[in-house]
Amino acid sequence: MALLHMAKQCRAVPALLRFRPFHTSLAQKDAPAPVPLSKLKDSFNDGTSIAYIEELEQRYKADPSSVDKTWGMFFKALERGVPGEAIAEAYDAFEKGKVVSPLATAAVSNQTIQESMRLVLLVRAFQVNGHFAATLDPLGLDKRPLNPELDPASYGFTEADLDREFFLGTWNMSGFLNENRPIRTLRETLDRLQETYCGNIGYEYMHIPDRDRCNWLRERIETPELVPFSREKKMHTLDRLAWSDMFETFLANKYTAAKRFGLEGCETLIPGMKAMIDKITDMECNSVVIGMPHRGRLNVLANVVRKPMAQIFSEFSGKKLKGPEGEYTGSGDVKYHLGTSYNRPTSSGKMVHLSLMANPSHLEAVNPLVLGKTRAKQFYSDDNERTHHAAVLLHGDGAFSGQGIVYETLDLCGLLDYTVGGTIHLVVNNQVAFTTDPKESRSSPYCTDVAKALNVPIFHVNADSVESVVRVCELAAEWRQRWKTDVVVDLVCYRKYGHNEIDEPMFTQPLMYKAIRQHKAAHQRYVEQLLAEGSLDKAQVRTIHDRIQELLNQEYEAGRDYRPSAKDWLASHWQGFMSPAQLSRIRNTGMYLS
Repeated sequence: MALLHMAKQCRAVPALLRFRPFHTSLAQKDAPAPVPLSKLKDSFNDGTSIAYIEELEQRYKADPSSVDKTWGMFFKALERGVPGEAIAEAYDAFEKGKVVSPLATAAVSNQTIQESMRLVLLVRAFQVNGHFAATLDPLGLDKRPLNPELDPASYGFTEADLDREFFLGTWNMSGFLNENRPIRTLRETLDRLQETYCGNIGYEYMHIPDRDRCNWLRERIETPELVPFSREKKMHTLDRLAWSDMFETFLANKYTAAKRFGLEGCETLIPGMKAMIDKITDMECNSVVIGMPHRGRLNVLANVVRKPMAQIFSEFSGKKLKGPEGEYTGSGDVKYHLGTSYNRPTSSGKMVHLSLMANPSHLEAVNPLVLGKTRAKQFYSDDNERTHHAAVLLHGDGAFSGQGIVYETLDLCGLLDYTVGGTIHLVVNNQVAFTTDPKESRSSPYCTDVAKALNVPIFHVNADSVESVVRVCELAAEWRQRWKTDVVVDLVCYRKYGHNEIDEPMFTQPLMYKAIRQHKAAHQRYVEQLLAEGSLDKAQVRTIHDRIQELLNQEYEAGRDYRPSAKDWLASHWQGFMSPAQLSRIRNTGMYLS
């Protein structure tokens, strides 16, 4: 019986019930008033007799809610085997106002060294391998077995331990292992570990051999509670996602047979990029140079760089550039290879110059050019700290793991004469590259594993979760500005159509595309989420959609009469740039046959 065990503890610690010294004068002075037996829901601190405690224990066993919560905690602690000494010390500290939970100290006192070590190992297992259990594939096709290192049972914990409180503090560590974090139950700790490392984001950073950088990340990742988006930020994110999705739908409806290499399946890239640019601009960056392949380029041009949509629509109509005679007008490449540059405002009211460089079909060929242009800007503006000019590179999953120029460019990031102070890499990971399943195209679990050689953080994210995409893109911008090294964001998504809109992907990936045809778009999912949680109503959603549709129609009509500029093709407007004809007159170099 728990009462006999308690009585033995009371002999060892006479102060258990009253927590006061047994000096005669003090005992008489501070003696509590008699407590009637009818008062059965009074506090633990009012206990006066074994008979009374025994009666309370019987009531607790019949119905734990029938006794005061302090007595309930006391009997619960005894059932768990917490020593009476520990309970006495805990309540003594509670009376002095030193702790919030009276039994927290008791729980820690009952925590063995072995349990402390196993808890630290459990937390570390989530930090290292939690990404393998994250929900990254929006289609749910990537099934992975449970990693035994993430199972509390592997560390000797049982169901009986879930509601025990444990202390996790470790010297010089941030996040869950911070010494100043409040004591939590094992259940609460596991819930936050699962939420942080096994949700829609998978973090890889434990390969970085720098405690300060890892702690910096843990401070932002391992928060006591997940910080939700404000209503205003949710509305802003929805607006950007709606523009991304509706732009692609508009093009598909107006130019049914045209190749456009749309972004369907990864529409959340646009709100993610815009959030990243907003964040990096708030941290003193005023110029961003972007390089990317053709998939999603039109959407990035229209919604991120702010190239006039009327101009994009006019290019679909096949209008040719007609500049003045002798002026350099470019090669007339297809619209999804062209670049441009614009100054655009951010959500905070600051201005940033965005330059999207032209790129041929050789997907990653533009990478060293982007870094070279960024480095030149830093050099000529005396940006020695490499804060004001940044580089952003977009990749496909197959190209990032398969093209040698990716690693060759990555390897320059830490060299004094080549570094640009860190590049933000965004991988549009459609999980099929061109037409090849990942298991047949690479030997590593992720297409981004090549970046681990550079000791940079890698954030994998389910691209169906737009809020998760925005979070990691903002975190990537903060990392770049704080540590001046590369960072990789792996957007795990899918490709709604084939390599281009005319291809039929069912021939090569029938199972995947069967799932895709039944899958809701990220835009629809986010609308349903916001409606379900009450962040907005259907009328507000309709207002956003109607406004975007109206503006798209206006730009389409304007595109009919759009007159292209001779230098629209340039990735930047170069003052004083002259054509070959202006630099040197073209002379007749032939000879007469006579």
